[in-house]
Amino acid sequence: MAPDRGSSPHPSTDDYERADDAGQHAPIHAGDRDYLAEQADQPQNFTLRGVLVGLAIGVVICFSNMYFGLQTGWVSGMAMPSALIGFAYFKVVARTLKLPFTPVENVLVQSVAGSVGTMPLGCGFVGVIPALNFLLKPEEGGPLDISLWKLIVWAVGICFFGVVFAVPLRREMIIREKLKFPSGTATALLIKVLHGEKDSQTPAPQHGRGSNGEPDEVRGLLQDDHPEFEGQRQEDDSDDDWKARIRLLVIAFGGSALYTVASYFVPQLHDIPIFGLPLATNWLWTLNPSPAYVGQGIIMGPATTLHMLLGAIIGWGVLSPLAKHKGWAPGPVSDWTNGSKGWIVWISLAIMLADSLISLGWLVLRPLIALVRFYYPTVRDTIRSHTWRELLTLNISRQQGYTSLSGDTSTNPLTAIKQHLDSEGEPDAPPEHLVSNRTTLIGLVGSLILCIVAVHTTFPGLIPFRLTLLSLLLALLLSIMGVRALGETDLNPVSGISKLTQLVFALVTPTSGPGAKNAVIINLVAGAVSESAALQAGDLLQDLKCGHLIGAAPNAQFWGQMIGSGVGAVLSAVVYKLYTNVYTIPGGLFEVPTGYVWVFTARLVTGKGLPPMVGEWASGAAVIFAVGTMIRVWGTNRKQRGLSGWWIDFVPGGIAVAVGMYNTPSFTLARTVGGLVSLWWRRWKGKSETPIIVLASGLILGEGLFSIVNLLLASLSVPHL
Repeated sequence: MAPDRGSSPHPSTDDYERADDAGQHAPIHAGDRDYLAEQADQPQNFTLRGVLVGLAIGVVICFSNMYFGLQTGWVSGMAMPSALIGFAYFKVVARTLKLPFTPVENVLVQSVAGSVGTMPLGCGFVGVIPALNFLLKPEEGGPLDISLWKLIVWAVGICFFGVVFAVPLRREMIIREKLKFPSGTATALLIKVLHGEKDSQTPAPQHGRGSNGEPDEVRGLLQDDHPEFEGQRQEDDSDDDWKARIRLLVIAFGGSALYTVASYFVPQLHDIPIFGLPLATNWLWTLNPSPAYVGQGIIMGPATTLHMLLGAIIGWGVLSPLAKHKGWAPGPVSDWTNGSKGWIVWISLAIMLADSLISLGWLVLRPLIALVRFYYPTVRDTIRSHTWRELLTLNISRQQGYTSLSGDTSTNPLTAIKQHLDSEGEPDAPPEHLVSNRTTLIGLVGSLILCIVAVHTTFPGLIPFRLTLLSLLLALLLSIMGVRALGETDLNPVSGISKLTQLVFALVTPTSGPGAKNAVIINLVAGAVSESAALQAGDLLQDLKCGHLIGAAPNAQFWGQMIGSGVGAVLSAVVYKLYTNVYTIPGGLFEVPTGYVWVFTARLVTGKGLPPMVGEWASGAAVIFAVGTMIRVWGTNRKQRGLSGWWIDFVPGGIAVAVGMYNTPSFTLARTVGGLVSLWWRRWKGKSETPIIVLASGLILGEGLFSIVNLLLASLSVPHL
């Protein structure tokens, strides 16, 4: 009997009737016996229950990401927490299930949840849209009042083409190049552990991948590559352990929710002056002891959070007092226009641009070097094995019996090279599990047309049609770079991609004449389109990597993400309007720092001028962090080749430092606490990763979901204490 594709072999119908694994399967009625017998060997790649549970989890993540995104710009797809929560839910309701909850269905749940949850960033609601709504000056054509229905049209219009474009990249980057996609690989590992696949002897999902049906990555997935999971492999199968995990999730969720509601009535909880009132009042050094930001720090890890802390110290401890003292930023420190808060943003922007340009430049250069190294020996050996006359006449006569790399005596050298490349990749999923070329082509053309219609419906008369086409072309090209970076480093440089697009558009947008007034708007919209495409393509390929290792059908993940993206787009538009109607934005709790970064970038590249002394300090910071990024890129490349790279985390990352500079210290300090907790738990205590992921998930989702309660209280004008 052929092995099952996409899950461990299911038990027989008799096994279902007598299964007593904590009630994992419901009693079987006689009428269901034939149905279960038919389904026993079929993986549940795409199920209604999986989609619905994924949507439910994604809605919670969407609310969380909108809340935290408007505060600090931080957004996460939360792939591993989604997989954990989906598994926990089906574990609880296992007695009511007629069919088991399989690993491939868990992949579907996680894919749908992530696609819904990332739409606040993917549709620009935490950066570009607030910038257009609130931060544009009248001479820049703003601020723009965009109605809800136009926001929905915009969101639906840009939420699909990145997903469709990711499909043809899958074979090259996952099957042929076998890029790591660390988060996708880690999520696959977690799902395998959750479903009881404890070692390499466990039957693996099969796509005809070699003699024993397992690719090298799957065989090694639960071995020494991920020692942080060693301690949990013998633990996570028991119901007692999972009851403990669920209790921890509920307790963390409840505690975070309680803090969220309490912080509405006592707003002072958001800004505790831990370093004294003078530093808090004059220089904004306070602590926001938000459980959610501690949870974010746990997920980010110690290296990133400590680099952010360094950025806070440089920005708010050194540059802010210096700018105030020298008169470069004479206004109040908290003023984005004349205060040191706005002055610092320019420095952080220069650091981000330098980091992004160096990183993206390496992403362009590295594949070219790899192609030369790969193709040159192949072409050289092929040419050496034939005379030039034979090569020139090969297409005329195929009867000369040449010996190719594949051993086929009738294959020309170019075909031999192609066959050699194909032989280097992993065998793909069965054809019936793939997204067809026809679907991909129709989807790509349709989604691009939808995006064009959405842009010109939402911003009528503001953006020339030719520039819309240019923004889409740039978005597709830069998405390839972003996806490759994600596959190699686990970082999708969407902020750098968007700023590179803004830089390109500054060169093609008129700076004088009738069209100059809309230059900033055009610049922002073009950057938003690129960011959306890169984010969505990266998210899907991260999920497809996870599904590839588990054995899930790519077409199921594709349609799951399409559904999730559509729902998330509409939901994000509605939630954004709720927040902007109830709260003062920017201001108070929601300062939308990412919106300021966007609009400042647009003004910078379109020649709108700089505050005093910003040019000198920004240039110096850009040079320093460009060198630092080069060192990190060199070290990462060494590490990928198996050489020493332990020191990389000690070289500050430009993006992390910049985020620590443009966010006020209150958020960074809380995240640093989370990073140190993660360091203590994983490194010093040597404990398994699952409990701390559960804890962080509960902390983030509790505050994110109960922000809805605070939104309701604010809309009803319930007074603070």
